[in-house]
Amino acid sequence: MSSRLHSLVIESLGRRIVSGELAPGSTMLSGDLETELGVSRSVAREAVRVLQSLGLVETVKRIGIRVLPETAWNVFDPFVVRWRLASVPGKGAQLRSLTELRSAVEPAAAELAAEHAPEDMAAELMAVAAKMRAVGRAGDLQQFLDLDIHFHALVLAASGNEMFGQMQSMIAEVLRGRTDYGLMPSHPHEEALQWHVDVANAVQEGKPEAAREAMDQIMRRTKSEVEGVWAEEPRIFTQPERPGVVEG
Repeated sequence: MSSRLHSLVIESLGRRIVSGELAPGSTMLSGDLETELGVSRSVAREAVRVLQSLGLVETVKRIGIRVLPETAWNVFDPFVVRWRLASVPGKGAQLRSLTELRSAVEPAAAELAAEHAPEDMAAELMAVAAKMRAVGRAGDLQQFLDLDIHFHALVLAASGNEMFGQMQSMIAEVLRGRTDYGLMPSHPHEEALQWHVDVANAVQEGKPEAAREAMDQIMRRTKSEVEGVWAEEPRIFTQPERPGVVEG
């Protein structure tokens, strides 16, 4: 029960912060959270620690828990990704950022997978792609989603780049978000189904350029299907940290 309450508190506060209901700079007291959410001090404190690790809040002595601006958030964390996709003000910007990130990373991952994937992973990728085509043609979007998540996770893992591999959960969230918010066609396009097979074939046959090209085609189609969601969304510009001035 304690674990479930802990998760509910994190979800409740996280969604309220990301949606803007709790504005940047606003403050909360731990005691007020305990009363409002009906949880113990230990549950509230642990939830706040998690939100701190995500960059959503900070604790300030004699002030309380302060909500941080979007520029402080860990935007790569799957929790933050999910909350932004669920938020009306943030959905478009989040989807754009993730789609552009995927467009840069996944073709490179497919190329590396064609160069380095172990035989068993390459064979599994081929099997998943074939099943995706059958399920996609049948219009079973939930099973297709599960397979699609697994397919892209396999490509990232098969690249042999552990940093690409760590992106699996984040990309899974955006794939789920596309389906949950009605951004997937009722039947995946035949071309897209074939491109997944083409990626798997190229990985299995050790053809890096072909793997990159097929994955690039997938990402271009993905962008064309969802870019209307962010058409009016302003871009988010963050200032890089400036090196300190050394006085001599």
